[in-house]
Amino acid sequence: MKRASVVILVVSLLLFGGTANAATLKVGATPVPHAEILNLIKPDLAAVGIDLKVIEFTDYVQPNLALAEGELDGNYFQHIPYLETFCEDHRLDLTYITKVHIEPMGGYSQKLKDIDQLKKGARIAIPNDPVNGGRALLLLERQGLIKLDPAAGITATIFDITANPNNIQFSELEAAQLPRVLPDVDLAVINTNYALEAGLVPMTDALFIEDSESPYVNILAVRKADIERGDLAKLSEALLSDKVRDYILEQYEGAVVPAF
Repeated sequence: MKRASVVILVVSLLLFGGTANAATLKVGATPVPHAEILNLIKPDLAAVGIDLKVIEFTDYVQPNLALAEGELDGNYFQHIPYLETFCEDHRLDLTYITKVHIEPMGGYSQKLKDIDQLKKGARIAIPNDPVNGGRALLLLERQGLIKLDPAAGITATIFDITANPNNIQFSELEAAQLPRVLPDVDLAVINTNYALEAGLVPMTDALFIEDSESPYVNILAVRKADIERGDLAKLSEALLSDKVRDYILEQYEGAVVPAF
């Protein structure tokens, strides 16, 4: 029995990174759809000895800072361009190990039924962070509302607008605040997770929306030093399961698209 106990202990240490409390995984997530998806797979991880703790955040800044400081083991809320830009700006050693889904960004309005109804001098609200702000502007460009300097790339700002025939006025706000200002603006370009939280149905409520070819894949982010951890590998495996794929397709009806 003593020999068997030693073997079990060694296997546990190898699987969970060498510490007794590593069987508990703390993962940060925004409520919809990320936390919902993580909560879906909690029983599957429990079955392999991992206690998944889902820590909910309502902003795009704190989850990466908490991960870098060791308060989290991973986070699941952002796409690749945002992670890369955030890490560069804050000098963080974070990376990603799993691509899970795409949340198409869309344009919403309580005043317009069609984008053709947009009048000159209209006010449009977009996210104020560099990556999502640039993403929103690129989406508006694809609608023919503005033109951007091609050199600006995915981090374009309002200062990179080279043509604005309708004299659109832009309000740059925190992404989480955008659904709340819909009564006060003509149009808001909103990330799907915040649209869903506000009760919006992207595929029917959005005047226009990104297609499934969007490069903004949402990911499981971790510290670079932890990419070989066995418990994180188990989490990745669970996130890429048929169970998660089927859930995304059935639950979100095209507002969230599996990337696997």
